[in-house]
Amino acid sequence: MQIFYDLLPLFLFFIAYKFLGIYSATAVAIAATLAQVAYTRIRHKKYEIIQVVTCVMIVIFGGMTLILHNPIFIKWKPTMINWILAIIFIGSQYIGKKSIIERLLHEKIDAPQHVWKTLNTMWISFFLFIGTLNIIVAYHVDTDTWVNFKVFGMFGLTLVFGLIQAMYLSKHLKNPAKVIEKNHGND
Repeated sequence: MQIFYDLLPLFLFFIAYKFLGIYSATAVAIAATLAQVAYTRIRHKKYEIIQVVTCVMIVIFGGMTLILHNPIFIKWKPTMINWILAIIFIGSQYIGKKSIIERLLHEKIDAPQHVWKTLNTMWISFFLFIGTLNIIVAYHVDTDTWVNFKVFGMFGLTLVFGLIQAMYLSKHLKNPAKVIEKNHGND
């Protein structure tokens, strides 16, 4: 259910694009993302960093697309989000004691420091790759093909990357039975 919630603005963008075109789809994506951030804030009393980054980028690049009536700006949005995430992941290696990926997964994964560093580097490389690939596609194909790439190609590549990452991390997963036993022992 969470993945559907996270991808809802993307799917709404795709549906609006197919029926109404790039400008209406951009407006729908902006509205859906703003609503999603507001809902998360109201429901969980906090903001998710990825949602905030995405929201700022969709408002800026989507707004420029609508104001200047040029779809190239919305095509740059995925690239900018991925490159910003790469910069954040790079910075997390030098700020604080743990990288972002370690902060997110340390409760589920028991791994030595070199594994966390490799995992963080994998994410940095992926964000740089997918951002670069998006902009190459944006400039070399028509808008219909780019929208399909954005919705299905980037999602597929992310899924494949996730599977590769899962295989890499599988030997470091904490034993769920021990985690449950440990938590109940504290009661």
